[in-house]
Amino acid sequence: MPRHGAANLTTPRQCAAVLKAMGDETRLRILKSLLLGEKCVTDLTQMLRCSQPHVSHHLRMLRDAGLVEGHRHGKQVCYRVEPAVQRALKSRGEQALDFGCCEVRFPTSTLLTVQHN
Repeated sequence: MPRHGAANLTTPRQCAAVLKAMGDETRLRILKSLLLGEKCVTDLTQMLRCSQPHVSHHLRMLRDAGLVEGHRHGKQVCYRVEPAVQRALKSRGEQALDFGCCEVRFPTSTLLTVQHN
């Protein structure tokens, strides 16, 4: 699946991919956690109380949808919200991500933390 940023969801297929990625409670919890700051897989497994393969599966779906990106930090793989998604949040000054096809709203407390990072 081709990767795309939050700002260029121009087709129903791209929008459906993002909505599918966000259509799971675990993935929404991961995304919300990453909005608060970068986390390594081990941090996410502890937070979610899930196995590493389970967390990695969900991270892969979020990565394939263009919502998060990962990078190696020593032996760990750490993830953060894609810069385009972060910019979309900050530039709007609201608690919503506008994907063009729809908007996703986050609690104000989450957004306030994101804007201060």
